[in-house]
Amino acid sequence: MSDEWPVDFTQDLQQQLIAIRRRLHQYPELSHEEYETTAAIRRWLEEADIRICSYELKTGIVAEVGGLLPGPIVAIRADIDALPIQEETGLPFASLAAGKMHACGHDFHTAAVVGAALLLKQHEDRLRGTVRLLFQPAEEKAKGARALIQAGALDGVSAIFGMHNKPDLPVGTVGIKEGAIMAAADGFVVEITGLGSHAAVPEAGIDPIVAAAHIVTALQSVVSRNIGPLQSAVISVTQLHSGTTWNVIPEKAVLDGTIRTFDEHVRAHVLERFREVVQGVAAAYGTTAEIRWIQGPPPVINDASLVPLALAAAEESGLRAVEPVPSPAGEDFAWYQREVPGVFVFMGTSGSREWHHPAFDLDEAALAPSARFFAHLAGKALLELS
Repeated sequence: MSDEWPVDFTQDLQQQLIAIRRRLHQYPELSHEEYETTAAIRRWLEEADIRICSYELKTGIVAEVGGLLPGPIVAIRADIDALPIQEETGLPFASLAAGKMHACGHDFHTAAVVGAALLLKQHEDRLRGTVRLLFQPAEEKAKGARALIQAGALDGVSAIFGMHNKPDLPVGTVGIKEGAIMAAADGFVVEITGLGSHAAVPEAGIDPIVAAAHIVTALQSVVSRNIGPLQSAVISVTQLHSGTTWNVIPEKAVLDGTIRTFDEHVRAHVLERFREVVQGVAAAYGTTAEIRWIQGPPPVINDASLVPLALAAAEESGLRAVEPVPSPAGEDFAWYQREVPGVFVFMGTSGSREWHHPAFDLDEAALAPSARFFAHLAGKALLELS
């Protein structure tokens, strides 16, 4: 495929992608439950005579375009799951499933990559290799990528590309940068054990709530006093549970929260200092603390050798490339990048609300540019890697 890749995107195809996105939006399915979503994607692909790959997946689907000419395999990934959120958009195609919503735009991602597949199929005889399309389940649980990897969906792949919609970027722009673009997203549960007593005689017990309160305060110093000003990390305690009634000092208190980092060395240092602070403060107040880590995906780090390719594809597709501010949100696309070089981009969608908001929506005018960009990027990557 050459730089003469057509930039025209027919009105019929644009309307088809809008219809696909709206159908997905009306029928959202949560992580590991994407059975109807998988069936619908299969139907759209098969109607275009796009071949479906055989992998042992409960949900999600993998397809391929190309292979008529020798060359490498490159992959494009879209995530397909929704969130347990009650929709408040008022859209005529709002979710019909109570308490479930595409509040992160995965319906947009899926429709755009279906569009890329349709474009690539139109020019299949020109592809210098194979484009593998990964429609991945369970991104919100950070488990889908590893399931596809384990199933063999990355076997033979030389490079992978993916995206997330970005409400604060206008339609027609794409955020592309080298290095970290999304954060590692780890979780923690800390159980603090003291000695229960009557609230009127606290000296007879060991209060885990006091210890928990001081741990929360002390944790704020981990980032401010252990991480350099040009580095980045976040520690947020999001839950504190203890006790069952007003006149009893309980035996236990439990803290939950998350840690976000953009660098593996910073990540390791923050986790170690977290452990030391929790254990030290707990001991100082006569309690014990047990820490349970919930390992999330590593940071999404874009491959330096592929970023120029993505920048060129953006320009040739009529998009304006900008350097985005990295997001502290997590993305299990990072697991693919542990296996093969990859680039993850932010696609401008001119949204009024951020991800995971019940009134989240985006501008469907971004569907055509996204599909065109990924089709063109995949074609260029095949040539580059041949």
